[in-house]
Amino acid sequence: MSMLDTFADLKRLVRGPGIEPGHRRARVVAVAARKGGVGKTTTTVSLGTALSVLSRQRVLLVDMDAQGHVAQSLSRDELHRGGETLGALLLGKNRDLQEIAAPTAIDGLWTVASDPSLNETETMLSARIGKELCLRQALKLARTHYDVILIDCPPNLGTLTVSSLVAADQVLVPCDLSTLGLDGVDALLETVETIRETLNPSLSVLGLLRTRVDRRNQTMNQTIEESLKARYGHLLLDTVVGISSAIPKAQLGGRPVQLHDAESRGAKDYAALGAEVSRRLGLRV
Repeated sequence: MSMLDTFADLKRLVRGPGIEPGHRRARVVAVAARKGGVGKTTTTVSLGTALSVLSRQRVLLVDMDAQGHVAQSLSRDELHRGGETLGALLLGKNRDLQEIAAPTAIDGLWTVASDPSLNETETMLSARIGKELCLRQALKLARTHYDVILIDCPPNLGTLTVSSLVAADQVLVPCDLSTLGLDGVDALLETVETIRETLNPSLSVLGLLRTRVDRRNQTMNQTIEESLKARYGHLLLDTVVGISSAIPKAQLGGRPVQLHDAESRGAKDYAALGAEVSRRLGLRV
């Protein structure tokens, strides 16, 4: 056995079984919103489901929000979790998220679950040099195992959100049609521009997704729509996600809306989003 073979065996031993580099090249999309309650996690889970089920992509969902709503939304379909926490892995050196990625019962859909200690992890990371790079470094191996990686960011602009944007190729911004929602988009896109100028020059905006749209409230919708188009018309996605009673029912049941009620408006809206995102990312369907 050559010295190179011995070194390769040692690397495999350190990584553990099944953690060899894959043959894929994932596009990493951060799903981020400055304002809570805009359907950020619903969009992450439903888009991931659409991409894996309808577009036949291998998808990883990474929950960077300490509230852990991604796992709650998949509680009926999640098979198991890895033994170590996400927070511990981010604080370690030369670690990769693929070590704790867990398959769900949805074919092609994997998760890295959040944990309550992420708030403490964020505090500890804030004192480290290069803290913004922690997630990008931890996704190097995972990128080779998936076609798309979706990161559910916290609803703020703290260290975990910034590290998610630094790790991402593109950012998807959910926005409800409210004045506060519009202000949140302004703040987030300013942050995206700052990160593009400093830490991640390749970061771009995949699009602004209008969510939780009450189509009965035409007057308010038109006012906010006009403001959005005036400021960010070129970034608006064609897909609009309307209010659907099936979405909260699906969350309560721990399933993506497409598996809860495939004929509901919410399921159809997110199927349309999956198709549009697939086109924008240039995925082979």
